[in-house]
Amino acid sequence: MRWSAATSLLGPVFAARIPDGHWPTHLDTMTRFWTAALLSQAAGYRGNPGAKHMYLPIEQAHFTRWLALFGQTVDAMFAGGNAAEMKVRALKMGEMFQAKIASARASGGLSVL
Repeated sequence: MRWSAATSLLGPVFAARIPDGHWPTHLDTMTRFWTAALLSQAAGYRGNPGAKHMYLPIEQAHFTRWLALFGQTVDAMFAGGNAAEMKVRALKMGEMFQAKIASARASGGLSVL
């Protein structure tokens, strides 16, 4: 998979864990997760995204970049109050992930997600 300058920070992290050919499945999983989380719609998502991301080599800069890309995507697809609410929820989700990852790292890698 080729990465643009816009995704050069995030792309390598996930490319190392999601083999070529498996992206459609991962995108479907992400779609189901965010449909449930943002739109309060049953989407058949089952899983623990925190546990999946806990041991990725990600830091504050990765979350900042992800949030910027997320916001751009929301703005391209939605407008008004719904778009604003989606971005607030994504911000809160990112903050929660960061706090729990930091806590797990501080406690020697014990997951709290």
